[in-house]
Amino acid sequence: MTTADVRGIAIPTGHLIGGAWVSSPETFETRSPMDWGTVLAEVSRGDAATADAAVAAAQDGFTGWSAFTPAERAEVLRRLADLIEEHNDDIALIETIDMGFRHESMRERLVARGAVNFRTYADIIERGGEAGEAEQWDAKNTQHTVLRMPAGAAVVITPWNAPFMLATWKLAPALASGNSVIFKPAEWSPLTAAMLAELTTQAGFPPGAFNLVQGIGAEVGAALVADDRVRRISFTGSPETARHIGKAAAENLVPFTAELGGKGPLMVFADADLDLAVKRAAEQYEDSGQVCLAGTRLLVEESIADEFRARLEAATAAHVLGDPLDDDTSIAPVVHPDHLDNIDGFVRRAEAAGDNVVRGGHKVDGSMHFELTLIEPASNDSEIVQREVFGPVLTIQTFAGEAEAIELANSTSYGLSALIFTRSRDRAERVGRGVRAGIIWVNTFLVRDLEAPFGGAGLSGIGREGGRYALEFHSDLKTLIIADGTTTDP
Repeated sequence: MTTADVRGIAIPTGHLIGGAWVSSPETFETRSPMDWGTVLAEVSRGDAATADAAVAAAQDGFTGWSAFTPAERAEVLRRLADLIEEHNDDIALIETIDMGFRHESMRERLVARGAVNFRTYADIIERGGEAGEAEQWDAKNTQHTVLRMPAGAAVVITPWNAPFMLATWKLAPALASGNSVIFKPAEWSPLTAAMLAELTTQAGFPPGAFNLVQGIGAEVGAALVADDRVRRISFTGSPETARHIGKAAAENLVPFTAELGGKGPLMVFADADLDLAVKRAAEQYEDSGQVCLAGTRLLVEESIADEFRARLEAATAAHVLGDPLDDDTSIAPVVHPDHLDNIDGFVRRAEAAGDNVVRGGHKVDGSMHFELTLIEPASNDSEIVQREVFGPVLTIQTFAGEAEAIELANSTSYGLSALIFTRSRDRAERVGRGVRAGIIWVNTFLVRDLEAPFGGAGLSGIGREGGRYALEFHSDLKTLIIADGTTTDP
């Protein structure tokens, strides 16, 4: 097994296929946004042959893993959760170095959430949520029992932001359902995926139940999703990539779910707790805006707009752009130079289109940071309003009343999340029902029961994850019909 030494931690750089670590002759580099000049590791670059071997291994592994009872699978999932907690500090450190998110957030919240994801699905299947049984007697005196069947080999493709937590969020229901998985992480942040794969072998997954394939999405990822032996595909990433995956899934009649980001509105009404609304608005810059759920379109009632702007500027100025390993840092660097250029391109085009850059708007010399940026668009049709930037760039617009606020909130092609700030429960209900989004927070943010459905509308994706909704996706249903009077064999 080839490994890379990162801060004294040995990390596998190959693929885990059928319970064994294997390497590819070609590699790709992963670098840290903390210091782009330093190569962290040379990681195996999978190809079509790698994908073929991984799917074959997953098919073999499915036979053994799907035969585990729900209680047996739950036991393995809990062992994996224990191991994640045991290695929390190492995983958090490597994720910060590889991807750039703040170490405090990784250490205290996101890695720990990975363990919770596996425990949540262990609990669900152990209490019967995986079985899916429903019985009834019909007019012809037969008993109908509806059963869930594990679907087969599932391909799970995850994004580069918060990669460990988002991987566990998708892998947990696939494995809990009894499916084997082929996990393809993003090439911009691949290291903690290898750490997770190593822990699955210690947790007791049978060979082939969990497979890791590293590489470039357009190469090995494309080969994986086009394989007709794959029975489920779960993807988080961009709409552009999802379209390619969706075509491959359709060709093989494979169920496909996709979470594709958002352009969430953050709506502030005149009766809101303004201190709270401003605090939450300034928080949307955290992690350099590389969060799909962020409320990046600030919609503020006209009567409080001037005061809101002044308070927001003070709250924004208090942020600290710096080293993500320093707990005093509140804004992490951008993940990759290509993405930094992408963010800059959005702002340059906004300026050229006549949008008003109120603050920020430039790369920070000598680092991978982009200035915290606020833009007043010339029109609601402006690109900066309508397309996801995925960076520390917010827009601000005003509205006269609820109807206009809802109209603006629903005016993009996305529909993942929204934030509403008001002291009125009635308004919260009216506006919350009127806004088209998969999840809507009122006077709070990033709070969610893990068994609740998660997903979006429009360009924000198809399908739902979370709780039994994810289990339903990863399962096939069958109905067992037994005639009345059938006796038990002696």
